[in-house]
Amino acid sequence: MTSFIQLTDTHIVSEGSLAYGRSNTAAALVSAVETINARLPLLDPVDCVVLTGDLTDHGSADEYTRLRQLLSPLKVPLRAIPGNHDLREAMRAAFADEDWMPGSGPIQWHHDFGPFSMIGLDTLVEGAPYGLVCEDGLLFLERTLSELEDKPIVVATHHPWIRSGMVEMDRNNLRNGQAVLELLQNHSGPAQIISGHLHRAMSALVGGILHQVAPAPCHAVHLDQREDTTNSLVLEPGNVTIYNWRGADGGLVSDTLPIGSHPGPWPFYG
Repeated sequence: MTSFIQLTDTHIVSEGSLAYGRSNTAAALVSAVETINARLPLLDPVDCVVLTGDLTDHGSADEYTRLRQLLSPLKVPLRAIPGNHDLREAMRAAFADEDWMPGSGPIQWHHDFGPFSMIGLDTLVEGAPYGLVCEDGLLFLERTLSELEDKPIVVATHHPWIRSGMVEMDRNNLRNGQAVLELLQNHSGPAQIISGHLHRAMSALVGGILHQVAPAPCHAVHLDQREDTTNSLVLEPGNVTIYNWRGADGGLVSDTLPIGSHPGPWPFYG
């Protein structure tokens, strides 16, 4: 079976700093990489780790350098798309050695897993917290879907297009998600979307398309759905998400892996 791991919203800052003065994102990423490497022998073959944006907190060159250093022990390949905390050209320079990184324009790509394909879309609007897929990105999505005919598709974005109930996060989601949705609705094969940005595990069926949002390895966005609330972070346990292809009749199955070490496993009986 084919699988991949989604890692999102790592928010790496310069050495000696904490994100928002509270979150040790570097330590969380180290733990996430160690967790992934430790689990690999127990899992179906993992094709790659997909980073769905907000790789750094400010998009600086030293943050990307630190990110690459922290990711270097990973025992599987990786590929990435930007989030609203990234800067496109700094990210492009940091991953220039990767064959999935385009030389110019939006950071978008297509990866064939065999039984299904993934399309990574760039939703970054530099200087803004919300997301948009630019016209070039929509054309790339439309063209790639056409080439793939009825093959199962996963579209990866940073910004989601679901209503989480967290007012500030919903204000800054994917502004033209309807255009993406319509292209996927017209695809003749199964399709779904995976995203980050919300720092929580959420899912919704919108227009017949499953949309899954992955939690972060570091801090979470506080689940407060009151109208007049202040957007806040909370240091909940971190996670990564694994997706396994279980065949045409089983689809793509997801599970969250809590980072770090935990007591067990023990046999249920005897």
